[in-house]
Amino acid sequence: MEGAEAEAQERAAVTRDLLALGYEAFLGAAALGPSCPEFRALCARLAAELASLGILEREREEVVEALSVGNGPGAEEKFRRQLVGLLQELHCPDRSLCGEDCAAALRTPGACLRLLRFLCTELQAARLLYLHSRLDPNPAATPPGGEGAEEGAGLVQELILILQALGLPRPTLGTLASRLLRELHAKVSELLPSLPPGSLEPLLSYPLDAPRWEALESLCQSLQSQYCCRRCLLLKRLDLTTSAFHWSDRAEAQGEAMKAVLIPFREALTPESEVSIAHVLAARADLSRLVPATSKATRQVTCCAINKVLMGNVPDRGGRPNELEAPMPSWQNRRENGGGQKAGHQRWGRKKKKK
Repeated sequence: MEGAEAEAQERAAVTRDLLALGYEAFLGAAALGPSCPEFRALCARLAAELASLGILEREREEVVEALSVGNGPGAEEKFRRQLVGLLQELHCPDRSLCGEDCAAALRTPGACLRLLRFLCTELQAARLLYLHSRLDPNPAATPPGGEGAEEGAGLVQELILILQALGLPRPTLGTLASRLLRELHAKVSELLPSLPPGSLEPLLSYPLDAPRWEALESLCQSLQSQYCCRRCLLLKRLDLTTSAFHWSDRAEAQGEAMKAVLIPFREALTPESEVSIAHVLAARADLSRLVPATSKATRQVTCCAINKVLMGNVPDRGGRPNELEAPMPSWQNRRENGGGQKAGHQRWGRKKKKK
């Protein structure tokens, strides 16, 4: 009686683990043995995800190929041999499952449930470590992958901010992305009716097919290239302007302090644009409504004490070409003996040929 109760508790624990990991489709396979293809497929899926998270030395495709033995007559025996190697690589504490007599061990009551419980707990721990490495700001704990890993960490932070804005709790470990997106969609659909009419209307309301997507991508690249060129020009002007401040005698003593202030701001200015097609798709109709800088609503934000300072008389610096007269040549009297040869007068006529 106690054995049946313990097995029922183990089965309930495996069911909870599978639900937490998002393997609802394999709940029925948990009670089956290695002779069932569904049970072998479940083990193969769990091991494949462990390999994708870097827990196994083998690649995901190798693990799937090793445990997906088909439904032939020797499929069960081949699956057991591959399973022993997998459990040994994972350092399974259950010696009966990863020993030489794995076939006899799997036939014992509750052995298959212990196997699934071990694989599920290993996968939960692997997901937790992977998520922790992405959320940890320490560079030494960042998973390998370079820019791709940093971009993934940025996506996780953005997702956390979205959940906080919508008032949703953080997802539990093992939550599938599809389920999380469905929850976000349901929450947004619930909040949309509370907004005023006409809110969040997209700026780009025309449907896009494949040719229009290509044209939009080409236009985006062209605008980014032009914008990059203009920013390069402006940044060059900025560099020349800031370098002019270092020419004075006083700047020689304050040069290091000036660089310490300017360099962080200058490094943050890059010629590349961060605007992409995603920003166009996320833009709303109110983005195209231009508010004058002199409007009352805008002046409430931009008004400051400097606006009340009145400038006095300033000297006239000129610079108006339309008020200037064109210079006229001055005529002078012909000077005596001017414009001629140094010796004698200029003789006009044909030159005589030499004899």
